Amino acid sequence: MSPFSKAGFLVLIVALALPASAKTPNILFILADDMGYGDMGLTGSRTIKTPNLDALARSGVFCTQGYVPSAVCSPSRAGILTGRDPRRFGYEGNLNDAAENYATRPELLGLPPGELTLGDHLRAAGYRTGLIGKWHLGAGGAFHPNQRGFDHFCGMLNGSHSYFPTAEKNHLERNGKPLTEFSSPYLTSFFTDEALDWTGSGDSDSPWFLFLSYNAPHTPMEATKEDLALYSDIKSGKRRTYAAMMHSLDQNIGRLITHLNDTRQLENTLIAFLSDNGGATTNASWNGRLSGAKGSLREGGVRVPFFLSWPGTLPQGNTYPQPVSALDLLPTFLAAAGADPLPQRQPLSHEDRKNHQRMTETYGAYDGINLLPVLAGRETAPERLLFWRLQGQAAVLKGDHKLIALSHRPAQLFRPATDPGEQSDLSASQAETFRTLFTELGNWQSTLPTVPLWDSSPYWWGDSAQIYDTWAPRSEPE
Repeated sequence: MSPFSKAGFLVLIVALALPASAKTPNILFILADDMGYGDMGLTGSRTIKTPNLDALARSGVFCTQGYVPSAVCSPSRAGILTGRDPRRFGYEGNLNDAAENYATRPELLGLPPGELTLGDHLRAAGYRTGLIGKWHLGAGGAFHPNQRGFDHFCGMLNGSHSYFPTAEKNHLERNGKPLTEFSSPYLTSFFTDEALDWTGSGDSDSPWFLFLSYNAPHTPMEATKEDLALYSDIKSGKRRTYAAMMHSLDQNIGRLITHLNDTRQLENTLIAFLSDNGGATTNASWNGRLSGAKGSLREGGVRVPFFLSWPGTLPQGNTYPQPVSALDLLPTFLAAAGADPLPQRQPLSHEDRKNHQRMTETYGAYDGINLLPVLAGRETAPERLLFWRLQGQAAVLKGDHKLIALSHRPAQLFRPATDPGEQSDLSASQAETFRTLFTELGNWQSTLPTVPLWDSSPYWWGDSAQIYDTWAPRSEPE
């Protein structure tokens, strides 16, 4: 059972809040898109140079077994922003053109208005709230970021965009108004320009929360000539472009950190970095020693680079080897802010209310824990219990073991901490653990809404199934 069952969330937030004398910190949440686990110098890459990301990770705690709520972009973001497993509220498939074609109720295509976001919670706690970059949680109306807790939004509402926007050809906006001018010709740099401007000089009396949601290194594969030239020795054209895109991401994050340091904001800023899911089969990313990729529930689909930094509060240069989840960000950020979560809204329909009550009674209102005392070494985290479901796949991680149940083959049992490539199936040798986790997974699925809000194209079902046969751990592409 989640440690946040019933009143546990409120109790831990209050007990571990900052002292009243402490200055409320800014919160910077940086999210990459489809980044491979191995594509940092710190995680094993010998070809892609990420000095700024590596330095930022070493300034805090790197979580070697960090997970996201889904193996695809949109439901992962829905879980991260709400602190709740997205399957709780029917958000299971990816949100794309295919979803619109297969949806029975198109007005449901987005993050349900009844779900509260990090923006909602932190704005209520007195924060200025900004979102720059990719949204991918619904196009307009009640789904728009400005209606979901974010005072400021600059970016794209859908899932991908050209990296070379022009005044005549783009679907970017700033607070509902289309953009026609760009401070930088390359999108990753433009989003960083916006972040520099929005965070300002540090003179404001109000703390800020910025969700800097880069679309890099998601497709389309596009990089500047200057960045491509830096990786001319990489043989594969797609891998070369990916490396150049990662280089731009790293350099721009470095620009932002330098700005925060120069304006004396860095020392009072909690920073979290991760990717929304594992590296994709389509962008030449590398998931290091993990098996699988985006779209699968292997480690390569749901385990991502994940670290937090907060000078003076979190130790520097540490690694944390136990499982953590992006669902932990909401309770962690609220604890840093010294704030309680807003009361949850009740679902509108009778059936949804029953599911909501049953899930809450079993697992609690939220699915994460406050990571601050855990990463600071003051507390030991409880045994983690994490679930996933996507396109005929379901999985559960409990403690050291992870069970994956697929629609097209028998379920398997692994120990990802010691077998990150998931090469040794323990289902026969540890039959009792296998049965326990299989039952646990079934019980969880029985509490979910009967029908997801929409489903992905049948193409992605087949694509995800193939990953289990074709994406074993591999060497870094040349």
